[in-house]
Amino acid sequence: MFLSGLLQRWHRWQPLHLFHRRRWRPVQLTALFGVCLALVVACGGGSPEGEPETGPPPESGGRVTIGTTLSARTLDPADAYEIFPGILLHNLGDQLYAYEPGTTDLVPQLATDLPTISDDGLTYTIPLREDVTFHDGTPFNAEAMAFSIQRFMENGGRPAFLLAEKIETVEATGDYELTLTLKAPFAAFTALLTFWGVTPVPPASYTIGEGDFIPDSFIGTGPYKVASFSSDAIKLDVNEDYWGEKPANEGIDIQIFTSAANLYNTFTTGGVDVAYQTLDPDQIASLEADADRGGWQVIEAGTTVINYMSLNQKIEPLNDVRVRQAIAAMIDRNLVNERVFKGQAEPLYSLIPTSFDSYEPVMQEAYGDGNFELARELLTEAGFSEDNPFTFEIWYPSASTTREVVAGTLKESFETGLPGLVQVEVQTAESATLWGNVDKGIYPSVLANWYPDYYDVDTFVQPFLSCTKGSDATLCEEGASQSNGSFYYNAKANDLISAQRAEQDPAAREAIFKEIQPLLMEDVPYIPLWQNKDYVFAQGGVEGVAIQPTQQFLLWQISKG
Repeated sequence: MFLSGLLQRWHRWQPLHLFHRRRWRPVQLTALFGVCLALVVACGGGSPEGEPETGPPPESGGRVTIGTTLSARTLDPADAYEIFPGILLHNLGDQLYAYEPGTTDLVPQLATDLPTISDDGLTYTIPLREDVTFHDGTPFNAEAMAFSIQRFMENGGRPAFLLAEKIETVEATGDYELTLTLKAPFAAFTALLTFWGVTPVPPASYTIGEGDFIPDSFIGTGPYKVASFSSDAIKLDVNEDYWGEKPANEGIDIQIFTSAANLYNTFTTGGVDVAYQTLDPDQIASLEADADRGGWQVIEAGTTVINYMSLNQKIEPLNDVRVRQAIAAMIDRNLVNERVFKGQAEPLYSLIPTSFDSYEPVMQEAYGDGNFELARELLTEAGFSEDNPFTFEIWYPSASTTREVVAGTLKESFETGLPGLVQVEVQTAESATLWGNVDKGIYPSVLANWYPDYYDVDTFVQPFLSCTKGSDATLCEEGASQSNGSFYYNAKANDLISAQRAEQDPAAREAIFKEIQPLLMEDVPYIPLWQNKDYVFAQGGVEGVAIQPTQQFLLWQISKG
């Protein structure tokens, strides 16, 4: 698949996606966390630069207006792999399974019950609802669901691999019964079926064929229909025939802004009801400080977006574990959080986010933050001195102003903490070039981030630590860690990852995840840095605005008083 793999998997991290078979994500944090680097440019205080963009004021009555700087490349569920189209599809369509609002509890949506799983873990039998119709009035049934999943896998869209790598066959085994057979047991499969791309479309309006997508319209089964779709505005009307809970509003009007400053100014002057993604740290701090005076609400939520540094073990001296451990000891996450994000992030000490019970702060326990005494000891053991300093390259994509400030902060911190012993060279490359070369082993280290495809710990472990082909001598020659640029190979890690994927008992899986994390601490193929926070702002009188624990934004819950 791969040049298409490169370009298709430029996934949710728009400019910073590794576009490989393992889902790297947009590290242009401005696309999801909103750090356009107003710390260097004056966007802060109470009056950021830039004029509000012209546009209709919020409608009175029941329609809700939302402002954002995110854009929607496509509404085709077989090709949508960025965050904003995913939010839209979650509100325009339904999946087989969803999460109870406000929780991480899996519940049936288009299914009527959790799947029946065969003893070998390969066959999933799913009963379906019989009272659902598509937006065009045609009935939903097992044939339509099977068609949609087959189309998702075969049309070659950016997220196609998510199902294509796991499903052997999909068939309607009854009018309202779907049977999926897997290639190998996968304990997180039901969670994967919550992915927004696993939303049915009517076979009469869509086709199966490589590259055959419909980007600017959508026919699904969800609580909203597409009324209009353009690069600067999207309107969603209520689906009056929706089978489930009816929206608490009369429709959604989304205005897409060209800059965070314009979004900020329009919201503070009452031009939109809700501002969601992306505002920079100074603007967020200003909105928080002025909330009482301005009469708006500040909604803060944790996310499962992790940010990390990958370390290429094929390049000297990073092939020496003591050097990798020294870098881990030098990292000062609290400094990065305060200086770059104004405290609007959370230091992270594992690849697994803190929201999961299996999270263990293994890097904090082993290395701390800014532990230059330990770093000096490790580098000295590895043969470095002021006469023979350690030179360390940090790479990031040129479009990411966030990574620019992070890299600069690390450089200053390292060189100040170990003067003469450590020299840091900050390097940058255009996004497509950088991520197209990561799996070739060109860069010693890269700053990256990761947006999960589904809410399960597997997606924070397998894509980083597993290797399909390799050895202790050659490191990873093919597989996830090669794609992520660390080339990590550890037979024990491979065995543990396979074991957790086959294990259906949640407690047993959690124990395996806790056994995997010390390998990260010992071998340091990656250094976790920080975990994003999410912010949404709503005018007074707007109710039901909330970011779900799974990071979905349920538009049908929003109402205007």
